[in-house]
Amino acid sequence: MTEEGTITPEIQINQLEDALATETDRLKKLFAAYEAQEKELVDARAEIEVLEKEIIDKEIEREAQESLIAEKDFRTRELEMKATKADKRVEHLQPALQTMEEKYSREKDRLGKVFGIAEELDNDLKLAVTEMKARDDWYVSHMTLFEDLNKAIKERYEMIERAVESERQSQHMSRAFTERMDEMVEARAEEMTNQEPEAPADEPEEVVEETPSEEAVEETQEEAPEESVEEEVAETSEEPATWNADVDPWADN
Repeated sequence: MTEEGTITPEIQINQLEDALATETDRLKKLFAAYEAQEKELVDARAEIEVLEKEIIDKEIEREAQESLIAEKDFRTRELEMKATKADKRVEHLQPALQTMEEKYSREKDRLGKVFGIAEELDNDLKLAVTEMKARDDWYVSHMTLFEDLNKAIKERYEMIERAVESERQSQHMSRAFTERMDEMVEARAEEMTNQEPEAPADEPEEVVEETPSEEAVEETQEEAPEESVEEEVAETSEEPATWNADVDPWADN
């Protein structure tokens, strides 16, 4: 082979080295471009995730706003409905309100009159309480007098009762004595009638004459206390039977 047509190994190695260098540069450029693209991809993915989050947040916010708008619309309609009902109710209750105002005015006047009467009654009550307190004070200050008077009246009634009882006992004893004397006289008369005729006839007559005289004297003695007792009982019947210290005899009925 000639020098021009032959490729020596050195030339081939140089060509291969040049080609290797070229490919190496290209691969470096491609790797750099790949790294740049990969970095851009990572950045793009991060940006995509951020955007997705923002989109989600925006969607949530939009849904919240829509729900708020719907709620506001619902509340607005509800308030409008309540306002409409209130207006209708006011229209229906207007006559009743006028009637109630009239009743209120009448009741106010009536209560004013009642309040005036109540004030008058309260003043009368205070006056009556003052008068009763004055009367009670007077009664308390004079209570000892009433108690002494009551005690004296009770003692008088007890004395009268004791006198009447003693008089009744004396009358009873007098009647018993009279009955006993009558029995003795009758027994003596029977004995005298049953005696023999030898005894003198004048003696029983004298005895009989003496006994009626004694009975007459005893009857006169008995008649006088009976009359005095009857007069005393009449006096006691005219006076009040009891005296209550707790009752005020001068109190107004």
